[in-house]
Amino acid sequence: MVQLYNLHPFGSQRVVPCGQEPAHFCCGPDVLFVAGAAASCRVEVFAVRHEGRCEPLGSFATLGSVLHMAHSRAGDYLLTIEEKSKATFLRAYMNWRCMSAGSSRVCVRMVGHKMEESYSETLKEQMSVVEMPLSDPPLCVSCCPVNGDLLVGCKNKLVMFCLKYLVINQNLTVLDFERTLILHIDDFIPTEVAFCARHIAITTELDVLILKLELIQSADSTEQYAHRVSTLEEPGNGSVKGEDLSTHALQLELDEFIICQKPVELLGEESKLCEIPITLESTELATEDTKHFQVRYLLFRHFAPDQSPFGFCEEMKLHSVQLLPIYQKGSSVTAHEETETKRELLSLFCFFSLPHVGYLYSVGKLVELISTYQYSEKSEQAVLSPQFLHVITSENLQCFTVRCSAAAARDEDPYIDTTAKACPPVALDVCTLRMQLFIGPRAICHFKNHIILLTKANTEDITGRRKPTRRMLSRKANSIKSRTDSESAPGWNLYIINTVSTIQLYREMVDYSRTYENAKTESCIHLLSEAHLLVRAAIMDPGFLKSDDKEELLRAFRESCAFLGDCYSRFDTKDYHLALPYYRMAGLSMTEVLERLVSEGDEIQTYERGFIFYLTHSLNEDINEELSKTVLASGFTEQPKLLRQYKEGIVIPTEFAVHLKEMQPGLLVAAIVALHENSKIELEEADVFFKILCNNSENAVPQLLVDFWEALLVVCSQEDVLQELLLRVTSQYVWRISKKQLPETKPLKTTEDLINSCNRFGFIFPWVTFIMSTGSPPDKDYPEDISKLQSLLCSQSINITAALPILEPLIEAGNVGLTIHVLCSTHLGKYEDSIDQLLKRCPAAAVLYAQHELKDDSRAVWWNKLLPELCKRTRLTENDYPVLISSLKETLSVVAMELELRDFLSLLPEDGTAAFFLPHLLHCSQRKLLT
Repeated sequence: MVQLYNLHPFGSQRVVPCGQEPAHFCCGPDVLFVAGAAASCRVEVFAVRHEGRCEPLGSFATLGSVLHMAHSRAGDYLLTIEEKSKATFLRAYMNWRCMSAGSSRVCVRMVGHKMEESYSETLKEQMSVVEMPLSDPPLCVSCCPVNGDLLVGCKNKLVMFCLKYLVINQNLTVLDFERTLILHIDDFIPTEVAFCARHIAITTELDVLILKLELIQSADSTEQYAHRVSTLEEPGNGSVKGEDLSTHALQLELDEFIICQKPVELLGEESKLCEIPITLESTELATEDTKHFQVRYLLFRHFAPDQSPFGFCEEMKLHSVQLLPIYQKGSSVTAHEETETKRELLSLFCFFSLPHVGYLYSVGKLVELISTYQYSEKSEQAVLSPQFLHVITSENLQCFTVRCSAAAARDEDPYIDTTAKACPPVALDVCTLRMQLFIGPRAICHFKNHIILLTKANTEDITGRRKPTRRMLSRKANSIKSRTDSESAPGWNLYIINTVSTIQLYREMVDYSRTYENAKTESCIHLLSEAHLLVRAAIMDPGFLKSDDKEELLRAFRESCAFLGDCYSRFDTKDYHLALPYYRMAGLSMTEVLERLVSEGDEIQTYERGFIFYLTHSLNEDINEELSKTVLASGFTEQPKLLRQYKEGIVIPTEFAVHLKEMQPGLLVAAIVALHENSKIELEEADVFFKILCNNSENAVPQLLVDFWEALLVVCSQEDVLQELLLRVTSQYVWRISKKQLPETKPLKTTEDLINSCNRFGFIFPWVTFIMSTGSPPDKDYPEDISKLQSLLCSQSINITAALPILEPLIEAGNVGLTIHVLCSTHLGKYEDSIDQLLKRCPAAAVLYAQHELKDDSRAVWWNKLLPELCKRTRLTENDYPVLISSLKETLSVVAMELELRDFLSLLPEDGTAAFFLPHLLHCSQRKLLT
């Protein structure tokens, strides 16, 4: 499918000031060559300046009328097929710039002629015409854009010439060619040929064959391979042609039928089944450096003529075969010959076309069909570039998008199509950017951002269009008449059309995509993908690093990634996961991505799974996840509508908040905390928000709300809000402990997390830990609430007087209740009450408590309360006797260090055993003597 957009890839156009009617033309890096029609035997040369201005550089004569011409960037030579006296010749024009600049010196020589005899220091400023004799007339020719070698198509053969740089002296280097290889192909008459980096594409009227010349080690293996390919797939052993010939033999008697082969497509290794035998003949002088080749078949395709109610279409012929190289980024692109060979090939593509459909293949690392182009009318010629395919028909110049940069990007970067990087797929449908009306387009070529277009107006084009019925019934007659009229028609023009800059067309494509944005159609993604590939192709150009708009292109690339990330995060598409790599390639922080979700009108954009996928992976893969959440949560303060909205005055969560609750509850809590701290949501509103979000009743408290309260305690600085939060979490802890109720979801923070992040929660005292370790352990499913409550009471943040009514249900609840009771009494300064409770319910913890709590002003409790109570209880009870005796000894040790001997002696019981107290009396007495 080819989608049509009405964009404007074509900019200004100018008329090339030719002095004669053009017959053929071709382009160099900065020049245009125009060969005159008929017997003019002259080539005009124009310099192509800024915005397509053409300035005549001069002209030079050819030795015959030009039938075909091509320019090689490597070597800067012009290659022609010429006709003179009904004979055709192959010639190369070297150093033509001297001639076009006005020099009259011309050297005509045969290829391989001894250079020293033809060149001297005084004659180096001259044009050299190199004649390349062939045993058969040349039919077509192609120059390799990588190294300047050339390939000539003749009947039943292809002849390869290698470009040579010959050093005459230190000031003079001249170019020559050496015929190195002949490919013999039986019963094969090429109509067009393309040559690039030892890849060869040949077409006949209905066949396409793509080959690669591979280097091998020795001449022996070359001969063996040549013999093998020449005898491959004899008829009758399963080859395609074998089947067709046997079928043909069976049908000879049916003369009233027309026998046509079926369409065939063979890729890769299968393509050798085409049974087109090729024999290699090396023609260069054998040396140690001689290169030996073997042929590898890459693709064969045969087309059957179209059928219609009026018979076969005689005009169905292949045309415009091309090989397009894409180079490694950073490869040299300077015009100097010695640096041209340094360009490193990354990917290679082949294009060829029928009158109504064109085909683009990748023929580099993998041979595969990339795109098919359906034309709206019969095509005349097409030219391929890394960014566009330009096609001319009888009335239009059409511009199509291509997928070369998408395929090359995958050859260049193995991380494409991962969570790190993405690129629109190679299989993405192509589109027509523009169909520009022209009268009588006849030929086209392309270089850089210029299109050269030759138009010739027929008489019928001037007076009116032909009738469709006549054209359909008499296509052949009209075709002949059209050609005859054009040859004598005076209405010709040679245009140079500037394509607009990549940035300008990119901006138009982005603007155009916004017409689909609200509808959330695939068309929006498609057009933004086209814009992305357009910029990517410009960045992959080897000259990008030295271009003036390098920074602007990089910004456009990042912007296009961000736009695609938006689409995949907002649209309901199966490729939602692409939001992650595109946002990463855009270089956006998570906060910046959030900001993109709100439009200029401050209305929230809807989102789909792609955005959640992006957030989830971004947080999971971040080394400091907590820091990332904090940073991202702060982004919500600028866009609170992403999370909450109001309905009839009540705050309710958005669909996005529901997604976050399921996928990233920690981020949701952090975001609501940020909203509260920035006065974007009140505490009571947050309560309602979480209760609605978790589908809880008005009185029930969901765990996510408790998580919010705990998180808010970390950052809250308002004392009244702080005390309210402390009472809320205390109430929830007490309720769940007393009811043995588990939270419905796993709490986001443990007790340790809260202690480490918030001074509202204190380290749990050793005596509390000791009490909890004695007796039966608490239920394993809810110790977290117990430890959080104890940690809260171990701090100095909570107002115990306000908390006592809340804590009341736990006072008698075993060890938990004891710790709560003692902690509350301690906060209130009731140390003696605490001692009584501990000696009554857990005497082993009394001394630990005293060591931790009875200090400074409360130190007297040691001897005023703890010592008398221990003495009393030791005498009166038999239970816990060892524990009480041990505690009494530790207490006596402390008191002996604190009191004078007289005071210490007065505390001892009169009926006590002297032997028990004597060591402590001696210790107290000795301390006094020492001081």
